[in-house]
Amino acid sequence: MRFSPSFFFIYNFLRQPFPGGYRITTNQSLIAYLRNYGMIQSVQVERTMETIDRALFVRRGSFPYIDTHHQIGQNSYISAPTRHAAFREFLRDHWRPGMRALDIGSGSGYITACFAFMVGPTGCAVGVERDPEVVDFSIENIRSSAAAELLENGSLSVNFGDGRNGWEDCAPYDAIHFGDVADEIYPQLVRQLRPGGRLVITVWAPRPPSTRVIVIDKNVDGTLTRAFPRFDPIH
Repeated sequence: MRFSPSFFFIYNFLRQPFPGGYRITTNQSLIAYLRNYGMIQSVQVERTMETIDRALFVRRGSFPYIDTHHQIGQNSYISAPTRHAAFREFLRDHWRPGMRALDIGSGSGYITACFAFMVGPTGCAVGVERDPEVVDFSIENIRSSAAAELLENGSLSVNFGDGRNGWEDCAPYDAIHFGDVADEIYPQLVRQLRPGGRLVITVWAPRPPSTRVIVIDKNVDGTLTRAFPRFDPIH
């Protein structure tokens, strides 16, 4: 797995938003903000953000475009736009039309809907969420978004379950996004990754207390290659 120097550079930022991150009021201004600070680097990520509006995936009363996370359930949050943009860029070559994508800890359904839009009706996008009320919330959100037709035709689904076990029905996957903080790299996720596929996961390390984003590629021979981009996953 090879990354350009700029790939690592753009994820090395502080916990606080970039200047102006708390004053964003529209989806287009959010896209411009992320592009200006290098968090959007590809046409496909920008196009997805234009089509799948983040405002449809937050609770009423939230300010959807400011660069911070929002609570959507008792213990569930939608991540900050910078984190979402970074992870989509990590996976951008692994969610093309006809591919299969798995979103663990799918929360509001935002990333699942983005996956579905990119892989299209010939692909498969699966969300797995452990809170049944949040599952219902996410399905309502997707039905109001540009991904609604994909939910109806079955190429997009959101399921209640323990994401540490992955989701067998659509495996193997070209892209797996683990949206929560994991205790370890779960073997079931690696097993469900297609050769040539990529897993992006944030792992908790107790000593010293910290988290680390790990990008894992499964090579064609089944071996794994890991990379550790410099990125603050709690942002």
